[in-house]
Amino acid sequence: MSVVANPRIRIRFSKQGKVRFTSHRDVARIWERALRRVALPVAYSEGFSPRPKISYGLALPTGYASEGEYLDVELDREQAESLGLVSQGILGNPQDGLIGRLNQVLPVGIRAQAIAPVQPGSSSLQQAVVACTWEFEVDAAGFDEVEAWVSRVLDADEIIVERERKGKRVTDDVRPLVEALEVGRGRCGTGGETVRVTAVLGTQPRALRPVELLEAMSVDPTAGPHPPLSARTVCRMQQWTLRESQESQESQESQESQESQESQQSMEDIKITQGDARVEPLSVDAGPAALVETRV
Repeated sequence: MSVVANPRIRIRFSKQGKVRFTSHRDVARIWERALRRVALPVAYSEGFSPRPKISYGLALPTGYASEGEYLDVELDREQAESLGLVSQGILGNPQDGLIGRLNQVLPVGIRAQAIAPVQPGSSSLQQAVVACTWEFEVDAAGFDEVEAWVSRVLDADEIIVERERKGKRVTDDVRPLVEALEVGRGRCGTGGETVRVTAVLGTQPRALRPVELLEAMSVDPTAGPHPPLSARTVCRMQQWTLRESQESQESQESQESQESQESQQSMEDIKITQGDARVEPLSVDAGPAALVETRV
């Protein structure tokens, strides 16, 4: 007998201004309070201490701004149906729907941008995101110096960073996580020129942060020691997931049907060569959408 599962929605929001100094945990509390104030029928866990079923994407370091953060919210199906959320396309209406109501109760600096249903069986945000696009302003450095730094990073065979993991210091080669770097000029609030870097950095198996990259590659062996580069401001512009092409999905299905290891490996090679398209978990221009009944 099939069971009707609770529907889930994904919310995209931005985090700018002074609120960027709010921790990830405090942002979670802000969202729990906001969802209660708009009377969204959030599903709760069972037990002595019920918790709202809300899952968040990759944690944003305190002090960083963002144009694309995400959270998934599981709704109580019966309450959602009684409010008409399952049958009406009101979730994403910017003015009269949930986005407008949320932005009325969220603090200054946090703005809901888009809302859409989550497809059944979708991976969690933390598992699905494979890379992030960052933009950061380099402090007290000229364009030529930053351009030389970008060249050193891209030419490096390995980039070793030291991290703490489970109470122990470990070293990782993060060069495979540096997917793209571009340096450009901008203007600051006082009218002066700034140097900005746009970087696409991988997140699997562990995300690489812009500050880690700056600290790891600030020493120029040909120029001798000098003060390390630092970021004045950092903003996460996009998060990227993989959307498998139709051919990739067919290859995966065929792979699962093969019994021999050799055939499975062959199908994996086909899947890799056909490639996957990168998409955002939810675009800012996502239109109004209704929830649908899901059976599992």
